[in-house]
Amino acid sequence: MRAFRAPGPVTPGPGAGVASLSWIGGERIAVGGVPAAGSIAGLASRGVTHVVNCRSREEALLGGDLAAERAAFGVARVAHAPMRDLGWGQRPRLWARAVLFAAGVLDDQLEARVLIHCTAGRRRSPMIAYAVLRLRGRTASEAASLVLSYRTGAQLVPAYIRSVERWLAGELTAPP
Repeated sequence: MRAFRAPGPVTPGPGAGVASLSWIGGERIAVGGVPAAGSIAGLASRGVTHVVNCRSREEALLGGDLAAERAAFGVARVAHAPMRDLGWGQRPRLWARAVLFAAGVLDDQLEARVLIHCTAGRRRSPMIAYAVLRLRGRTASEAASLVLSYRTGAQLVPAYIRSVERWLAGELTAPP
């Protein structure tokens, strides 16, 4: 199956640092690649108040980014959606809590601005941004359009989007 893609190249996350953030319109959501180790503290100066890390447990452990984000922002301001980017359906038990976290923060805290990142900001983080937008009331078309128009190089993998839509429809559940 083909992924829906935004036109243009994507800057890989490692080494791209804070500059790889793409704010999604007025939604207070940024999509990006993994911040360079030395730039995590600088995320706050870019307006980031909360982080959703979509890298697998292994990637986050080896890269140290999840630990650095928790140290910089505090454990309560960082969620982990430990997904691998294989192009198959994504199990909600890996990401649903992070989607609920981001949507809840955005609904409850008007000053909150959430960074959602994976390794390159191309597939996993756009999926989670799409899910957050859908949970907050955007239609599938609106959510896809917002993600693809603001994040250059983003891909909405059909299997990932089906996972989100099935979860929203109650067909897939995540453990409490």
